[in-house]
Amino acid sequence: MLEQARTELLTLRDLLRFAVSRFNEAELFFGHGSDNAWDEAAYLLLHTLHLPLDRLEPFLDARLTEAERNTVLHLIERRVKTRVPAAYLTHEAWLGEHRFYVDERVIVPRSFIAELLEEQLTPWIDDPWAVTRVADICTGSGCLAILAALAFPEAEVDAVDISPDALEVAKRNVADYGLEDRLELVHSDLMAGLAGRKYDIIISNPPYVNAASMATLPEEYQREPELALAGGEDGLDLVRILLRQAREHLNPGSLLVVEIGHNRDDLEAAYPDTPFTWLDTEAGDQFVFMLRQEELPD
Repeated sequence: MLEQARTELLTLRDLLRFAVSRFNEAELFFGHGSDNAWDEAAYLLLHTLHLPLDRLEPFLDARLTEAERNTVLHLIERRVKTRVPAAYLTHEAWLGEHRFYVDERVIVPRSFIAELLEEQLTPWIDDPWAVTRVADICTGSGCLAILAALAFPEAEVDAVDISPDALEVAKRNVADYGLEDRLELVHSDLMAGLAGRKYDIIISNPPYVNAASMATLPEEYQREPELALAGGEDGLDLVRILLRQAREHLNPGSLLVVEIGHNRDDLEAAYPDTPFTWLDTEAGDQFVFMLRQEELPD
């Protein structure tokens, strides 16, 4: 098939059609930046050919060189045969307009909290310039910590993770954004290594996939670090620890913002007296909760 493709597929349009057919035929799973074969194929081709990611139409009928065709076809086959997420193939992921370096040491960034940070946590934060200390727990690639530093320009940000490998990836991203003077990388098991530190905002996108879901993850998700996904039997093991630790590290009236995926019902059943505020995002209002310091469970 590849030999025939090399000789018969000449234009970007040809290769895009071929990629979509191969992806659908292989029943790939999407969810690391795109949700369908067309979008993922278009992204991979544009990225590989060093074309603007938002300018497909002008190039559709452009013919590729033999070397370009071989490179594109190799990438298409690698995506199909290995089931490696596209972000690992290109070493980049996007949250809104912000690009981050990623590889297999971190999960591919995808967080509802990113949208909330773009809005500077409005209306829960009255004055973004008055925020002086932020922590991002389970920072992974550092993406949310970086977005927090951009959202709150006067804040010093601690990006915390238990994985030294993840912190190496975060270090690269922090350098890419020139934030070394305001963003500190901290090796810690959740907040255990933050003794004496207080914050105006603590954000976290911790591992929250429950055991049943971990057992049935698509192959693409199995390529990500299990440490960054598995949240225990009900998905809330780390969330419970965060709720215990946060009071000590938040200033009075300050915010804890945590993403928990589809675990809202289990969380509210476990903490029936805790007044969780569920924050609205484009994807829905059940994925991220907020608590002020005084609302945290005892």
